Amino acid sequence: MATTSTSSLQDIKILEMIHSQVLQARNWVLNSVELHGIVRPTGLALRDCGKLYDERVYAENVKIENNMKNVMFVGDGIDKTIVTSNLNEIQGHHIESSATFDVVGDGFWARDMTFENTAGPQGKQAVALKVSSDLSIFYHCSFKGYQDTLYVHDNRQFFSNCHIYGTIDFIFGDAQVVFQNCVIFVRKPLDNQYNVITAQGRDLQNETSGISIQHCRVRPAPNFASVKHLFKTYLGRPWKNYSRTVFLKTHLGRFIHPQGWNEWDGKFALSTLYYGEYMNTGRGASTARRVNWHGFHVLIGPSKASPFSPSRFIDGERWIPGKRRAIFS
Repeated sequence: MATTSTSSLQDIKILEMIHSQVLQARNWVLNSVELHGIVRPTGLALRDCGKLYDERVYAENVKIENNMKNVMFVGDGIDKTIVTSNLNEIQGHHIESSATFDVVGDGFWARDMTFENTAGPQGKQAVALKVSSDLSIFYHCSFKGYQDTLYVHDNRQFFSNCHIYGTIDFIFGDAQVVFQNCVIFVRKPLDNQYNVITAQGRDLQNETSGISIQHCRVRPAPNFASVKHLFKTYLGRPWKNYSRTVFLKTHLGRFIHPQGWNEWDGKFALSTLYYGEYMNTGRGASTARRVNWHGFHVLIGPSKASPFSPSRFIDGERWIPGKRRAIFS
């Protein structure tokens, strides 16, 4: 299925700004036909390299190491430039080692690419992208998997105009991360499973991490649309004690379970977590039957929601180009 969308004039200007700034400032280039091991420091500027990746499939596992700073990957578009693998828990790979693409080096940017793990729902935990890179940006990318698709592991991250596919805990981790103008596609799980979009992993009360989903859409994937009424789908559940996740001005389809959120293990973290919803729309957005937990909040007014905007939550004014830093009004 083609998932590319038409860019607005504003989007095009933002992309030009991002590309221009990177061409002027970054000094990493590719040094191989394949992706594995291709990134190395050189004296060349990125502008000497031109287009980075063609329309093709790269079947391999890639890691951007800690010493690889300010790397940018540019593809030909969603579902055109694809990095794919199928490492999974059933094969003996833990979530830390199953990632198709693992980013550690700070300042990583990617756009117009697809990252996928094709293990399927029977593979259990199978990560498509794992990100620990501070000040990382993903623009117009797609992340495809089932359980544990996108591991936002640590540090400040920003995802804009992306597509995320999965079933169980498919956006998870302990990063400070904002998703803006993204489409979240819920896939069909195994017959004995239910869907959970997020599993945030803040373990200490003084940690600044959390997942902020803003101006996004939550939709059934094509393989789920006709059977969505047969499975429960939740916004999130608490992976760790102080799990923190908010959905802000996001469109929620009617297949979202009325209680919204689900337990991890009995009453674990229900009084210490922070889950919030603010001005969401769609037939699944009503909070009338939401969970009655001490840590769940219906946010009233922009003063309650604005701390989770890119500008404040991840200090976006300092490092996110363009105007992808919406302030609530």
